[in-house]
Amino acid sequence: MIILVLNCGSSSIKYQVLDMSSEQHYLLLAKGLVERIGMKTAVITHRVSGKDKLEIELPVSDHTEGIRKVLDLLTLAGTGVLASLDDIQAVGHRVAHGGEFFRASTRIDEQAEKNIEACCALAPLHNPANLMGIRAIKTLLPSMPQVAVFDTSFHQTMPDYAYMYAIPYDYYTKYQVRRYGFHGTSHKFVAQKGCAMLGLDYKQARVITCHLGNGGSITAINNGKSVDTSMGLTPVEGMIMGTRCGDIDAGVVTFLQEKEGLDAAGINTVLNKKSGFVGVSGVSSDMRDIEAAAQAGNERAALTLEMFRYRVLKYIGAYTAAMQGVDLIIFTGGIGENDPHLRAYVGAHLAYLGVDFNPAANEGVRGKDVELTHPGSKVKMAAITTDEELVIATDTMNLIKK
Repeated sequence: MIILVLNCGSSSIKYQVLDMSSEQHYLLLAKGLVERIGMKTAVITHRVSGKDKLEIELPVSDHTEGIRKVLDLLTLAGTGVLASLDDIQAVGHRVAHGGEFFRASTRIDEQAEKNIEACCALAPLHNPANLMGIRAIKTLLPSMPQVAVFDTSFHQTMPDYAYMYAIPYDYYTKYQVRRYGFHGTSHKFVAQKGCAMLGLDYKQARVITCHLGNGGSITAINNGKSVDTSMGLTPVEGMIMGTRCGDIDAGVVTFLQEKEGLDAAGINTVLNKKSGFVGVSGVSSDMRDIEAAAQAGNERAALTLEMFRYRVLKYIGAYTAAMQGVDLIIFTGGIGENDPHLRAYVGAHLAYLGVDFNPAANEGVRGKDVELTHPGSKVKMAAITTDEELVIATDTMNLIKK
């Protein structure tokens, strides 16, 4: 089954085409990225598996036109991997927020589309863009089956005492203000993959997954279910991130609004776009730049590193307590998979839990699936590569087959 996977941002479209024989057997045929949609010149980066990437600059006015260009590339001689668009049997979409409507991935019909739109208030930067992709496919390929895979659905198993905020209950009943969590497809994928690799029963294990990148979250998974996660109503809560502040005293928000004369949009910009790594370090939102600056003696960069690593430890400790123990700790995402210094720091601080960290196994590991503890370690650690597009394609295949 050939599946087109789309991840639409406000001015971008990530895409992959996968030929799915089963969950374990598949081929990545092509992937790419359309950037700067709506600007004077957009850039399309297109790569067919086994061939050099192709970069094209041309105007792309909106997501419908962007997806039309992608479909053209997929069927053209030289750049294509499909004989015709009829080869595509379904389209799977990444959708950021499913609210309380969606506990699992779903076929997209009129009601599902309305519910996704209703969640735009909860994810105003993400869901409208995701809807653009869904509606573009409806325009370009009207009879094509579509599936939505939600960042939030995996976390719908959290108990109410974990997802509720201690604010007037009316705000939950009127506006659904609660913790939802994100990166759910990644957390579920790496937990299952890590347990299989290390011989643990996913349905019987206590797993803490650390998805750490420019955006980051940590999740507690008990017996195959998410029971707590660091992101909240929005992706700004929890870990310190590239430009997002993470956990903060709510009083800081009103204090800064008063002192700086900021309205809601202004403080939102501060917390989401000017904080985190870039706000503390003054160097960059990229952890690689911050590590280089810290090694060169930049004290604020070194502080940023220490704050980030400390918060990882805090969440691991908290979730270990919540689950009355932990069997496996996983690092994934751009930082988690590629930063041996972070993993070494965390591993060295968790000996009290029964983590017998293996520095030799960790040394230089980037973008690989590796156990990071010695054989016989009471608590195991691992670096596990994530593949959210594969999760979307797998869920799409299974729903279409049903």
